[in-house]
Amino acid sequence: MTYERTAAPTPETGPAFADLEDERLRRSEGLKGAATGFIDRVRAGDLGSLPVVVGLIVIWVIFEILSQGVFLSANNLVFLLVQIAAVGPIAIGIVLVLLLGEIDLSVGSVSGLAAAVLAVMAVNSNVPIGLAIVASLAVGILIGLLYGFLYNRFGVPSFVITLAGLLAFLGAQVIVLGPDGTINLPQSSSLVQFAAYSFLPPWLAYALAIVAGASILVGDLLRNRRRRKAGLSTMALSITLVKSIALAVVLLAVTAYLATDRGTSLMFVVFVLLVVAMNYLLQRTRWGRAVYAIGGNVEAARRAGLKVRAVYFSVFILCSTFAVVGGLFSAGYGATASAQSGTGDVNLNAIAAAVIGGTSLFGGRGSAWSALLGVIVIQSIASGLNLISIDTNTRFIVTGAVLLLAVIVDSLSRRSRVRSGA
Repeated sequence: MTYERTAAPTPETGPAFADLEDERLRRSEGLKGAATGFIDRVRAGDLGSLPVVVGLIVIWVIFEILSQGVFLSANNLVFLLVQIAAVGPIAIGIVLVLLLGEIDLSVGSVSGLAAAVLAVMAVNSNVPIGLAIVASLAVGILIGLLYGFLYNRFGVPSFVITLAGLLAFLGAQVIVLGPDGTINLPQSSSLVQFAAYSFLPPWLAYALAIVAGASILVGDLLRNRRRRKAGLSTMALSITLVKSIALAVVLLAVTAYLATDRGTSLMFVVFVLLVVAMNYLLQRTRWGRAVYAIGGNVEAARRAGLKVRAVYFSVFILCSTFAVVGGLFSAGYGATASAQSGTGDVNLNAIAAAVIGGTSLFGGRGSAWSALLGVIVIQSIASGLNLISIDTNTRFIVTGAVLLLAVIVDSLSRRSRVRSGA
């Protein structure tokens, strides 16, 4: 007589687990289930973007009251979006290095050096603006390659490498600019026209708002189809429809309000497209999954066969390149490159934006959207304090306090997830 050997029930395969799984799937259906799931995630320490959104609303309400209705005026919001776009690309690069659990302290200096290279080539040497931009981007790529080589070859901490870069590229920026220290870009330059004077026509802005809402719908439907084929639970159609319609309505309302002034800045739209592109790469590609894996546990990622060195190279290159893009945007908006370009609070704002937006300092958690959310918070604070005539020193204090609060929230959230086993 023969007997068929079967595995004993375990917590992962037994009836109790099956009942729990059925209950989880049942609760995940519909709007009520989504709300319950959101509450459960918050209790487990997975706060997501909730603290940022709540904090942003509080900041806007306070400054709207203190500025007597000026802060949320269409004119100020248009100006705010342009400021956000100038710093935003640098924050995207910071998000990438933070996902690896590293840091880049030289992004401000790199952005200033890029602006100097552009101005010298385009103005002093009469090089076509397109070639000057390509040369500036090449500088960023070379700097990223240098950082990656020093990190991978000698194991020098990124903090030390980029701190040295901060000092070195500040000096290089002054040398490139020459004795005058300032080079003004002509107002007729295509870069200046793009950064300071280009706004979307209303019909195109409305079309993009509708496309954004439709993209949420299409993306969720495709994700549901993939999960259904894999035998996994899917998001209810009602949730998908509510998300897409709500986003489209909000964007249409904001677009209509901005259109009462100059409209939506083209530079801001380009920044948002960069965020969307990087979010796709992080969430939907093997490279992006490798970034999260390495940031979560580099040794485990190495043992799993991931190309850790190559990922470090790519992230340092992208970070420096995004710093260059931010420097070019700032130079175009201000129509100048000087020894002060990239200095002051540029580093502070970029790093603070990434952390405040929800990217963990411990690595492995965050998204490209963190850059957008964080920069909105940082620039909202700067704009609001400027409107109520608060000096720069106080602005630094307030920004530092907000950054500290964001790090505390991140630490508490991480501790809560560890305790809950998430």
